[in-house]
Amino acid sequence: MKRTRNGFAARAGAAAVLAAGTAAAFALPASAQPAPMDVDPGMVQAMERDLGLSGTQAEQRLRSEATARAVDETVRAELGDSFGGSFYDADKGGLVVSVTDPAQLREARAAGAEARMVDDSAAELEAAANRLNRAESRAPGSVTGWYVDVERNSVVVTTTPGTAAGAEEFVASAGVDADTAEVVESAERPRALMDVVGGNAYYMGSGGRCSVGFAVNGGFVTAGHCGSTGESTSQPSGTFAGSSFPYNDYAYVETGSDDTPRPYVNTYSGTRTVSGSNEAPVGSSICRSGSTTGWHCGTVEAKNQTVRYSQGAVYGMTRTDVCAEPGDSGGSFISGNQAQGMTSGGSGNCTWGGTTYFQPVNEALNAYGLSLVTG
Repeated sequence: MKRTRNGFAARAGAAAVLAAGTAAAFALPASAQPAPMDVDPGMVQAMERDLGLSGTQAEQRLRSEATARAVDETVRAELGDSFGGSFYDADKGGLVVSVTDPAQLREARAAGAEARMVDDSAAELEAAANRLNRAESRAPGSVTGWYVDVERNSVVVTTTPGTAAGAEEFVASAGVDADTAEVVESAERPRALMDVVGGNAYYMGSGGRCSVGFAVNGGFVTAGHCGSTGESTSQPSGTFAGSSFPYNDYAYVETGSDDTPRPYVNTYSGTRTVSGSNEAPVGSSICRSGSTTGWHCGTVEAKNQTVRYSQGAVYGMTRTDVCAEPGDSGGSFISGNQAQGMTSGGSGNCTWGGTTYFQPVNEALNAYGLSLVTG
C-alpha cells in the first residue's frame, strides 16, 4: 500500500514522461484545431484575481485549454483500453496523456499531446474507485473520501492524521490492489457548503422540512413554527438562535461560516434580487417562493390579520390569495424587489387555490437586530 504522511507521493516508475516537455509536444494537427473562441471578460477578471495571472496570460490559458480539450477528445477515442487518463499541464501549456501500451505513444503524440507510460488504465482506476464506492458503508469514520488522481495514476484515499492503518485495512477489504491506491493523511474534514437563498429548503434536526425566508447577515429568517430555539438545521447547517410561535411566527437561524447568505429569492426558473424590505400596500401584487410548490403569485388582501391555529393565535399577519402547501412554511414573500415576509400557514393548496398568511419580515428583523442581505 502506498502511503504518504504529509502530502502526495507519485508511484515510483509509474509515470515517467517519455516525450520532451516542449511547446512542440503540444502542437495540435490542423485537422483537429478547435473553433475560434470568444473570451469572456468576466472569466478573465476572475482568473486574474484567483490564479494570479495577467489578462494576457488568462486569455492565452483559456485558448490553450480549448486546444487541450480538442486533443483530449481525439486521444480518448483513439487509445481505447490503453488510455491511462489525461490532464492539462498549466506550466507547459498543453495536455499530458498517459498510456499503458508503448505502441500507443506515437498515437498520443500525433494528436498533439505529451505522452507518458503508466501502469493502470483509466478504466482500471475507475473500477478501483467503484469498488471503494460499493464498500463505502464499511469505511471508518476517519476516511474522508477518495478520488482518481490521473497525474499520479492512482486512487487516493484521504484519512485524518494518525489513521492511515485503518484506511489501508478498508482499502484491502474492498478488494483494491495495494499498488493501485495511496492512503494520504489529511486534516481536511469535508462539509456541505451552501448558499443561503430565499425559498430554498432546509431540514430540522428533529425531522421535517421548511423553507428559507430571507438571507440576513449571519444566517436567515424563517417561520417560528418550524423549530424551537436551540434546534439544529441541515442544508444549510445551523441553529435556531431565536424562535417565536404562537403569538408571532418568526425565527432566526444562525448558520456556519461556510454557508454564504445571498441576496436572492429562488423563483424556480431563476432568482429575484432582494433590494430592501419596504412594505407593499394592500392590493399590491406579491409572489411567494417555497420548497414544496416553488414560485406562485397573487395579491395582498389584508393586513393585521389574527390567525387562530390549533397551537394558538398569531397576530399581525398579512393575508394573501397566493397558494401554498406544507413545506413552503418559512419561505419568501416578495413584492417587486422588496422583501415582505415569511410564509406562516393558510388553507387550500396549489391545485385549486387558497388563502395564505405571512409574518411581516421587518418585525422579525427588529426583534433580533438583524439586517437583510441585499443586492
